[in-house]
Amino acid sequence: MGKVMTQLKLTNAGDEGLVRAGLLAPDQVRRLEIEALVDTGATRLVLPADVVAFLGLPQIDRWAVRLADGTVRKIPVVGDIKIDLLGRWMHCDALVTPAGTTPLIGQIPLEGLDLVVKPGSKEIIANPAHPDGPIFDLLAAT
Repeated sequence: MGKVMTQLKLTNAGDEGLVRAGLLAPDQVRRLEIEALVDTGATRLVLPADVVAFLGLPQIDRWAVRLADGTVRKIPVVGDIKIDLLGRWMHCDALVTPAGTTPLIGQIPLEGLDLVVKPGSKEIIANPAHPDGPIFDLLAAT
């Protein structure tokens, strides 16, 4: 299929919470737009340390990850991220890789935003079954 790159908007969701609480001015919310690789072989969102530092994202844990060469190591995980892609947004966490590495959008963010990779055209699109926005299955009785 080839490499699929896209623009991804990132926001410090903690900053947005401070704005709602009246503790931070809206123009002080840390935001950034980056180019990211859509990697359906990856599971999570992956951000380089320089992007994480710019956004001021808090480390929430360290998780074991398997790298492409098969090695397993523990790396930092940050939270309080709002991602926006094709007008759809969600809150999520991200694995942190060294500064300057390529940001990755994995399966969980793609599912959460209900986006699909269109083979051949190397683009990411809204799920044609839900063009107006994500629809989530809630299988529990309500």
